[in-house]
Amino acid sequence: MKSSSEETSWETSSDWYKKAVGEKGHYYHQALIIPNLLKMLQLEKTSSVLDLACGQGVLERAIPKECSYYGVDISPSLIKEADKKKLSREHTFLCQDASKPLPIKGREFTHAAIILALQNILDPGSVIKNASRHLSEKGSFILILNHPCFRIPRQSSWGVDLQNKKQYRRIDSYMSELSIPITTNPGKSNSPNTLSFHRPLSHYISLLSKNGFLIKEIEEWCSDKKSEGRSAKMEDRARKEIPLFIAIHAIKVS
Repeated sequence: MKSSSEETSWETSSDWYKKAVGEKGHYYHQALIIPNLLKMLQLEKTSSVLDLACGQGVLERAIPKECSYYGVDISPSLIKEADKKKLSREHTFLCQDASKPLPIKGREFTHAAIILALQNILDPGSVIKNASRHLSEKGSFILILNHPCFRIPRQSSWGVDLQNKKQYRRIDSYMSELSIPITTNPGKSNSPNTLSFHRPLSHYISLLSKNGFLIKEIEEWCSDKKSEGRSAKMEDRARKEIPLFIAIHAIKVS
């Protein structure tokens, strides 16, 4: 799995991403991810948050403005957008590769998070190491991923069992680590590509353990959308059974 930080940066797709995500996030940011993440974080006014691969700052605008906040992303355009829209002047955004050493020596955070970004980063272990390095003892680190068991680009798909009237999820590959090019805007000619990296769930758990974390809880989040028409019952059942996202809440213990 060879690549570089430049190849995995979303800078070339930043204009598309800013439009797709918007100020408050895309639909699933607003309906599932941010509300559930805030419940897991349980932030207080004295909390401090390290937001790794923060994009255009969706999390920053959702937390209490009294909380200390530091957001890091490799894309200059996304950081510029985040800084322009930030909730508090006291919050800080930095254009920096989240998998490289961060220039924030001597500063500890009570919480860290990475939202739907770790699967786009070549070296996830270094990102997790950064979280461990800058978290205080018993600090919380929450990873939110496209569910690696069910959402594998080019290796998973929906199928329909007409005889039993069921929609199912087909998985063609899971244990193998993969580097997968993704067209960010398929409807546009000459759309830029980014890279997505598939790794089995055990890979992330192992990285957390190696960097001094114990897992406190895992949540799996399903789509709350509803279908219409003849296939609605089948499709709605499939949504309730196959989660879109997984959230891993880890605690720094060493």
